[in-house]
Amino acid sequence: MAVEGGMKCVKYLLFFFNLIFWICGIALIGLGIYVQIYLNATLTINNASASGPPIVLIVVGVVIFFISFFGCCGAAKENYCMVTTFAILLGIIFLVEIAAAIAGYVFRNKVQDVFRDSINDSVSNYNVTKEAKDGMDAIQQTFHCCGAHSSSDWNNYPPFKGSGTVPDTCCKVIVTGCGKNSTNIYTNGCIQGIDDWMKKYVGIIAGVALGIAFFEILGIVFACCLMKGIRSGYEVM
Repeated sequence: MAVEGGMKCVKYLLFFFNLIFWICGIALIGLGIYVQIYLNATLTINNASASGPPIVLIVVGVVIFFISFFGCCGAAKENYCMVTTFAILLGIIFLVEIAAAIAGYVFRNKVQDVFRDSINDSVSNYNVTKEAKDGMDAIQQTFHCCGAHSSSDWNNYPPFKGSGTVPDTCCKVIVTGCGKNSTNIYTNGCIQGIDDWMKKYVGIIAGVALGIAFFEILGIVFACCLMKGIRSGYEVM
């Protein structure tokens, strides 16, 4: 027996919200893959903690993708078991997200330390490995910074040791040999540059997370209402 009246409206709302969840899942998977590739390309990661955030994004995206499948199919077919599965799984992922947010806040300093160590290693190994050189060059160009703590860091490592020069990627306007001109380089360190960037965008990330949490709560409420409507139809039959 198909649901009628207000329950039909709830059914379509649930289907619509699950479509949004499905899109969000794909977006999180794509974002996680992009961040992971970017980290591997720019930083010499010596600690698995640094790869944690993008992996979490990918996992959460995959989970949301499959959960939305149960919600869409359950709502379209008015299948009590699928809608119930959707509500339970969505409730679990909501609790996991809260736990992840708390863990991220508690261990935020540890994650920052990992990035600091990675940048320091990239500076000290700049003339040793191509990965360190390419990674540090990319960071300096992206964040408009120079060295780990300041441009003077390069004075301690070859091939710039004692020369007063820096990599050309430290320059405000990059041309060959520009690192020899101290008036054309950034002096702020990349550790501070990345910290400032993270602080700038943490509010946006938190806002997006709260928005997703809000839609998840609505999804759970609508699923419960539809479950009740479907169950009532079974009882009438």
